Amino acid sequence: MILCINQVLTSEELAQITTKLKDAEFVDGKLTAGWHAKEVKNNTQLKGTSVITQELRSIVHQAMQRNRLFQAAIHPKTIRPVIFSCYEPGMYYGYHVDNALMGKPPMRSDVSLTLFLSSPDTYNGGELVIETSLGEQTFKLAAGSAIAYPSSTLHRVEPVTTGIRLAAVTWIQSFIHDPNEREILFDLDTTKQVMFEKYGKTLEFDLICKTYANLLRKWVDI
Repeated sequence: MILCINQVLTSEELAQITTKLKDAEFVDGKLTAGWHAKEVKNNTQLKGTSVITQELRSIVHQAMQRNRLFQAAIHPKTIRPVIFSCYEPGMYYGYHVDNALMGKPPMRSDVSLTLFLSSPDTYNGGELVIETSLGEQTFKLAAGSAIAYPSSTLHRVEPVTTGIRLAAVTWIQSFIHDPNEREILFDLDTTKQVMFEKYGKTLEFDLICKTYANLLRKWVDI
């Protein structure tokens, strides 16, 4: 499932992040790429050990924690430290698949997330392209919005031709390993929310809640 999530960041959080990124120290993006991805990665990223990085990571992490849509769709178990990337004219990230295991101790990457930090009208190019069963799908979201997609997919970032593309990226291990099971739970959760808003706490609502809870209990990976 590919999910676009609007307004993950508030306007104040977005302004705070982009202001601090203006004077921050960026390094070669190849430093965090797998051996094969290094061949196609051409961008820069915020230095991982800086005080600013830790501060901005905290802002993004808190935003994801409070976002109900993200929580309902992903069921995050572990979230990798956010990487803040910068693409200037001529920079790109060619087709690659994200590493299956990340960090120490290793974490399985189930879901990849890109949080757009630059307004789409401030740069040309830089689209995120994801390969799906329906062909390539292209995404260029509003600043402060995010896209979550399976880490198992091939994807790329098109070359930036003008302007600067800033983004925050991270990877999530879900409590629900199987993406089809995650989608079923998400559909059920969405249904019970709508039912409650329209009809209140009915017997049908209780049955949906029971089914959701029991499937979560069956599929959860502790």
